[in-house]
Amino acid sequence: MIRHVAVLMGGLSSERGVSLRSGEACAKALEGEGFVVSRVDVGRDIAQVLAGLKPDVALNALHGPGGEDGIIQGVLEILRIPYTHSGVLASALAAHKDKAKIIFAAAGVPAPEGKVVTRFEAAKAHVLPPPYVLKPVSEGSSYGVFIVKQGTSHPPQELLRADWAHGDLMLAEKYIAGRELTCAVLGERPLGVTEIKSLSSEWYDFDSKYAPGGSIHELPAKVKGNIYQKVQELALKAHRALGCRGISRTDFRYDDRPEGTGELVVLEVNTQPGMTETSLAPEMAAFAGITFGELVRWMVDDASCDR
Repeated sequence: MIRHVAVLMGGLSSERGVSLRSGEACAKALEGEGFVVSRVDVGRDIAQVLAGLKPDVALNALHGPGGEDGIIQGVLEILRIPYTHSGVLASALAAHKDKAKIIFAAAGVPAPEGKVVTRFEAAKAHVLPPPYVLKPVSEGSSYGVFIVKQGTSHPPQELLRADWAHGDLMLAEKYIAGRELTCAVLGERPLGVTEIKSLSSEWYDFDSKYAPGGSIHELPAKVKGNIYQKVQELALKAHRALGCRGISRTDFRYDDRPEGTGELVVLEVNTQPGMTETSLAPEMAAFAGITFGELVRWMVDDASCDR
């Protein structure tokens, strides 16, 4: 019987602050469900810490590099501690957007046209005809993302900064105008579809995601029924294609403007969706009648090795 859960939070990535909030929310909910909880701020000694704690399960509330790219999952596999969310391979594939797109193409999941370039190439000259998007191949929470608008004469020179901390490889993609949609998958069950309307920016950037009042989440999204169902189908298809487990969340763009193309494309799959007070996946679970306590209990019950 599962009694002791180690909630892995914090960590060493640029998303440490968000992870601490996700982890604390999960820890409190688990305590409310009757579990013994150890809050673990993950450092480079995590293997020794967990070996000493000997938890029944690790709930992974880490975000960003080290937490959702297969690294902590590999540590937990070696220690044989059952853990939540996706396993080593699925986490690594989803975290590297360029690799995920190869899988999507093979599985028939539509994604924006694009290519991988270095940040130096991207700063020197336009690597695609504007408008286009530049984003690090393996970052989360919209860190290091640029939208290069139509008519822009020069690409973003911030890419050449000496303190650039988001890696040298960038994914350049055609910009898809229209709506931002997202859908979580719980196990094999797609949840509701949410439209995200940013209030603090033109797009769903870091502040829109995590600042109170930064965005409006419209659930259920007001789109045609066939599109709503198609988003759910594609979220499940992307989840399965990457081999995800537990809960994931897939982000989409949908161009339904009167002059638009009608395109519906997958931007990325998040194997560690946020669990903060403004996070989307818990809202979708609540819309499906699943309380936050029930959600984290399900995650813990679903935990395993060899994921």
